[in-house]
Amino acid sequence: MSAIKIKLRENDLQQLKEVCSSFNNEAGELINVLHKAQSIFGYLPAEVQEVIAKELNVSVAKVYGVVTFYSFFTMVPRGRHPISICTGTACYVRGAEKVLDEFKRILKVPVGEATPDGKFSITGLRCVGACGLAPVVLVGDKTYGRVAPDGVKEILKEYEDK
Repeated sequence: MSAIKIKLRENDLQQLKEVCSSFNNEAGELINVLHKAQSIFGYLPAEVQEVIAKELNVSVAKVYGVVTFYSFFTMVPRGRHPISICTGTACYVRGAEKVLDEFKRILKVPVGEATPDGKFSITGLRCVGACGLAPVVLVGDKTYGRVAPDGVKEILKEYEDK
């Protein structure tokens, strides 16, 4: 996926600067600033990272390093209903890959991307700590256990009108 250049709107830029300011523009607050920024924008594109670097007086490389190190942060837009399929050992052994393939087939999007309408995005995670329910799927904060490929349509149906 190629990098898409975005232009921050003036009010978004101002809001981002206010977030930095609320943490006294301290470099030690970088992770907290990134969390707030991601909650505002939904992801952390390069343009947002550049503003944060300038406001906190740290290098863009440092900001990028933190964003890419922590799996919570993303540089690509997530869907309104982010779908995460656990691919940890227990889930994998019990068929998580087939469940993941079914989500990709139905939504027609690869892992790491959002549907064109912005409704769903798909990611894989290592372990959600619910191994007894394997394979596990998260849609937003909701957990689905013992998911089989034929249960994927039913899960997606819950979000049709949302």
